[in-house]
Amino acid sequence: MTREEQIAFKHSLKQYCEEQLTQRIQAIQEKIEQAQQSANSEEKSSAGDKYETSRAMNHLEKDMHSRQLAQNTQEMAALHAVNTSNIYAAPASGAYIQCKDFSFFIAIGLGKRAINGQTIFFLSADAPITRQLLQKKAGDTFLFNNAHVQIEGIF
Repeated sequence: MTREEQIAFKHSLKQYCEEQLTQRIQAIQEKIEQAQQSANSEEKSSAGDKYETSRAMNHLEKDMHSRQLAQNTQEMAALHAVNTSNIYAAPASGAYIQCKDFSFFIAIGLGKRAINGQTIFFLSADAPITRQLLQKKAGDTFLFNNAHVQIEGIF
């Protein structure tokens, strides 16, 4: 791959991350709205305790989704800060680490994904495996899932 192809590839991975986060955020916003609507539509009945319990449960659900929304919004901000325009010699935020059977992209933690027939682990900058990779370079090996893995390239 040429330098331009490597940068374009990393840009496409970052775009994939952004699409995944956007979908998550939209789904969470819908859940918040649903919880609010449920709380608002709850009718007061003669069983007042049931009404209060139901409203409290809807409020707790809304709070949980609000925390998830805040977390995903922070992840989106972190993703926007990732620079995929550089070619890196060592693992860093925005780097792609190529191994024999799979690769890593350091941006946000989406986990294991199959992209164009390739297995790519999307890692956040503070993931334990990322910290292990930070001191490595092409040709080095590291332990991953109880197997020794060699880094074939970093860009």
